[in-house]
Amino acid sequence: MKPHISRNSLRQPRVARNSLSNDATIFHDCLPAPGNAGRAPHEWELASSQCAPDLEAEVTPIVPPSRDTKTLPRSIDKLAPLRNHPLFREFPPAVIEHFGTYMTRRSVRRGATIFAKGDPGTGLMAVLWGSVKISVPTTEGHEAVLNIINPGEVFGEMALLDGRPRSADAVAMDDCELMVIDRRDFIPFLRGEPDIALKFIEILCARIRRTSEQVEDVMYLSFPGRLAKTLLQLTGGVDAAVAHRNVRITQRELSSIIGMSRESTNKQLRAWEDRKWVRLQRGGIAVLDVNALTKLAAEGLESIVA
Repeated sequence: MKPHISRNSLRQPRVARNSLSNDATIFHDCLPAPGNAGRAPHEWELASSQCAPDLEAEVTPIVPPSRDTKTLPRSIDKLAPLRNHPLFREFPPAVIEHFGTYMTRRSVRRGATIFAKGDPGTGLMAVLWGSVKISVPTTEGHEAVLNIINPGEVFGEMALLDGRPRSADAVAMDDCELMVIDRRDFIPFLRGEPDIALKFIEILCARIRRTSEQVEDVMYLSFPGRLAKTLLQLTGGVDAAVAHRNVRITQRELSSIIGMSRESTNKQLRAWEDRKWVRLQRGGIAVLDVNALTKLAAEGLESIVA
């Protein structure tokens, strides 16, 4: 028969080694050394001095955080984009809250197609940040850029009102955040809000005026004048802060806006860069001399490319 070994006899003795300032005592568990074999546990205390060094500093116990502590959720104001948007912030709070009930947000990566010409016109989109290119493809595989939509502006308003297919392509020029309002939700609401209907009529009129101005510029304004005017429009003009006087756009896209070849556009931009009017950078252009471009756009005079 095997001898019975009690569990208590296998436990390691706890030897008091240090005392804290609050009269608590620290115990160190120590395995019996070979020389202690056969000794009683109380005789191990002297040998236990070889197990661990004395603690020179007081030990502060680590108290785990209480499980009852809960992190309060962060409140998210879903209506903030509407209140800050130039189009919607003029509306009464009740109207903004109503918009918020059926407004959705959409994130779009740079270069992604938001919609294509001929797609069903399902709603209106507003840009929170980023920029969107509105263009129409040509039979030769090129594109004519009609407009650049910047933060605070809307697009897709024609399809929102008439429900017909999209008249142009919309492509994200940057990583964009958009607000989307579906036509099925918006039209019934618009019928009962004549002030909002008038606001959208103003937007449509502004689009027509801009289109007429573009046609006039192509017919009567010199190429350097069109280029200078377009750069000022894309960078915010004279009122824009110095840090914001740049635009992320390729020279090919810029050429499509002003109706010139990329080679001619590049040649003119290089000449302006030599004069410190602009700075060409990867994927964009920075305006350095706003006054020079403003004067050139106003006069519409031919500029000699040096």
